[in-house]
Amino acid sequence: MEKAEEVAAGLSFPVAWGVQRELGEQLGALWDENRGFIQPTEFLVSRKGRVFSSTYSSSPLGRTDPEEALSFIGLLTKMRLQKQSQKS
Repeated sequence: MEKAEEVAAGLSFPVAWGVQRELGEQLGALWDENRGFIQPTEFLVSRKGRVFSSTYSSSPLGRTDPEEALSFIGLLTKMRLQKQSQKS
């Protein structure tokens, strides 16, 4: 929880922590029966609910690094702004 709060502190969007099994199953996430927890399931979702990126992982490989997520969000924002300026 502390790490989730640390990551979320400087962001302008929500970060979920402590997802229970029922929601995990709705997301299609892997529940680790032996250890009793959900494996990381990560989404980058727009304000309109569009999923830009999703990651399902059962190991540290492939998990989204916070800096990578911020870089990706920055790129998407830049592209959106360029598209808006071209319309003007």
